[in-house]
Amino acid sequence: MKFGVVQFPGSNCDFDTFHVLRDVMKRPTVMLWHKDHDLQGVDCVVLPGGFSYGDYLRSGAIARFSPLMQEVKAFARRGGRLLGICNGFQILLELGLLPGAMLRNKNLKFLCQHVHIRVENARTDFTRAARKGQILRVPIAHFDGNYFAPPRVLRDLETNGQVVFRYCDADGNVTPEANVNGSLDSIAGIRNAAGNVLGLMPHPERASEALLGSEDGRTIFESLILSLEKRTPAGRPAAGKKARHDR
Repeated sequence: MKFGVVQFPGSNCDFDTFHVLRDVMKRPTVMLWHKDHDLQGVDCVVLPGGFSYGDYLRSGAIARFSPLMQEVKAFARRGGRLLGICNGFQILLELGLLPGAMLRNKNLKFLCQHVHIRVENARTDFTRAARKGQILRVPIAHFDGNYFAPPRVLRDLETNGQVVFRYCDADGNVTPEANVNGSLDSIAGIRNAAGNVLGLMPHPERASEALLGSEDGRTIFESLILSLEKRTPAGRPAAGKKARHDR
């Protein structure tokens, strides 16, 4: 199993993500330069947070034209796992690998704070180590994190179980106050219809060590590892098998 973290001009969470994958999760990890055309045989690509190309035009708009993105799009269409964090989520939207768009935060201010997000779908490659309704405490750091999509797209996201995370309060209640950036339906993270691409605005790599005040972000990386190893969390039956008490 091998992870690859893409570096753009302006990335500022690339080394944080690299550190968590290699040193905390103990998995082989390489840096992938945005001008290359080689994914180096990785099993999962991560588009990290930051300000790719200085966020000129709009967040992620220029990064979508980076040479490596041709390989990333082909990788995702072959079923490869692809995770976009913050600016990485914005890039996935610009690439058309996820539906919708990002608007400026509702208060037109850059937000840098811890938030709570609720796991809406625990049956994904990115949340299989979690449980439905679990609350994660993770930080955000963005100006353009106000998720928007037309009503039809929102309906499809809900119907297909593509809403993976929602902003909530510490007790798991979805409230206007907890939705700090104004995202429609309090959406904090979504996956594609095929289930192999996830984008989320909060930063799990900044909440993967106790020293940083929260280890909740590790849940996402642990889930990815379980998925790539085709294992199930302890206590959860594999797909197609019934739990002992159901027999």
